[in-house]
Amino acid sequence: MTSSTATQLAETAAPLDVLLVDAALGPVRRFVPDSSTARWAVSLARSPRTTVRRLGALAGEAARVAVGTSQLAPRRGDRRFTDPAWTENPLLRRLVQLYLASGQTIDQLVDDADLDPRDRKRVRFLLENVVEAMSPSNVPLVNPASAKAVIDTAGLSLARGGAQLVKDLASAPRIPDMVDTSGFTLGENVAATEGAVVFRTDVLELIQYRPQGDEVTEVPVLVVPPTINKFYAVDLAPGRSLVEHSVQQGRQMFVISWRNPDARHAAWDFETYVRAILDALEAVEEITGSARTVLGGICSGGILASIVASYLAGIGQQDRLAALVLAVTVIDNAGAGTVSALSDPKLAALAKARSARKGYLDGRALAEVFAWLRPSDLIWNYWVNNYLLGKKPPAFDILFWNADTTRMSAGLHADFVDLAMENQLTRPGVLTVLGVPIDLGAVTVDSYVVAGIADHITPWENCYRTTQLLGGETRFVLSTSGHIAALVNPPGNPKATFHTNDEHGADPKAWLKGAETHQGTWWNDVSGWLEERCGERVPAPKELGSTRLQPLAEAPGTYVFDK
Repeated sequence: MTSSTATQLAETAAPLDVLLVDAALGPVRRFVPDSSTARWAVSLARSPRTTVRRLGALAGEAARVAVGTSQLAPRRGDRRFTDPAWTENPLLRRLVQLYLASGQTIDQLVDDADLDPRDRKRVRFLLENVVEAMSPSNVPLVNPASAKAVIDTAGLSLARGGAQLVKDLASAPRIPDMVDTSGFTLGENVAATEGAVVFRTDVLELIQYRPQGDEVTEVPVLVVPPTINKFYAVDLAPGRSLVEHSVQQGRQMFVISWRNPDARHAAWDFETYVRAILDALEAVEEITGSARTVLGGICSGGILASIVASYLAGIGQQDRLAALVLAVTVIDNAGAGTVSALSDPKLAALAKARSARKGYLDGRALAEVFAWLRPSDLIWNYWVNNYLLGKKPPAFDILFWNADTTRMSAGLHADFVDLAMENQLTRPGVLTVLGVPIDLGAVTVDSYVVAGIADHITPWENCYRTTQLLGGETRFVLSTSGHIAALVNPPGNPKATFHTNDEHGADPKAWLKGAETHQGTWWNDVSGWLEERCGERVPAPKELGSTRLQPLAEAPGTYVFDK
């Protein structure tokens, strides 16, 4: 991935907790002109010469397009216009050039306007989505691949695509299907690492994974997964499972599987989930006999894990933790991309009120918001494939997991929104959980923080700021790829790299400039880091669970099947 592409992704990024506002209100509001759009129009009206100059330049380029002398061409790697017909057919070539010229002019007019950063981001988001939607590649029959499919199938491609469009619009999320789910079965080819549920509450199931060797490290690892989507991003598929890799390295692995809440569980909030994690930690301690545990968290689960670590420090029990591992987790939300500019306190209050009335936030609504953050890749790419060509989307395990959404209780939704809007965890004592003021600076155990350079959910720069908040020694690792692809990063990928730098100053860009690039996956790096903190090797347990906590079900458990 080029640095410019990574920068573009960072500009459209947003942390999960801020996106929860949009998920409750729906993404449509972002495409309606608002006060920022009005200020943009007023600014252009106050600078008529600049506006006329831009429009005149567009007219001149349009004239060159008409006579065939325009040099405009799609950027290299633009998948929309790879078909040779876009350049070889004179009408299609002119249509693409006129589209590109119009898009450039709109972008320049946004740059020309006298707007504050928030208004500029809001206007750019609106206009970029409009321009993306107007691409000639999205038009049936105009797209040469669509026209060819119609001829080859005697029109059946459009008939199939139209039927699929009607089906997709009938229920949430109202976006094109991104994956063919027919080839995946939980417990067989996804979430397939051998283990058992050894502890269950109304909120969670705790899965213990079976050792795959004669010895294990003394100190176990407890993973807190996100509260949106299912836990098995860390146990995706054989050969692509972080849990499987960790067990093979001799780690004692425990992973929480959250219950999919409904309206009955509306009151579940931070305190509910923190208490549940503490219950799971006690179960891990009982089963392994270890006085210390490595606590890991992913995305929103990483926020909860950080709160738990601070809570334990606040009550004088931090010695129960051997280390803290946070993956693709944003704690400091300041300036976290476009969606931060699209949210405000009034909208946040409205979002919380809506989820409170329903009792939960539907994960399908959040999936819709995620997709519109990257419409080229996650909307229009599948629009062409599914509707214009009448094809099924590909079968891909990450997208299968992504489509397996869960709800979020109204109480937890409200707490996450408040946390993000007020950036509570960056200020000691502002958030209180179970009667204890939360201060991340009091967390002095070693920590390992990993982020993805192309992450459009949790921007890596925001993940990096965690190094300035925790009180212990932190190792920050920047991986290739985006939010989940950075997490699913098994050995053997020749393109995989990661960056490290032991100097953790306040500026993330300065950190990256001085970082060393390593070939391979961060999985091996964190394995070596954990080896130094997980104690001696001891004989692997013959049975899962303990005398009191007997296995209740085979992995991946029962909660993972809740819809």
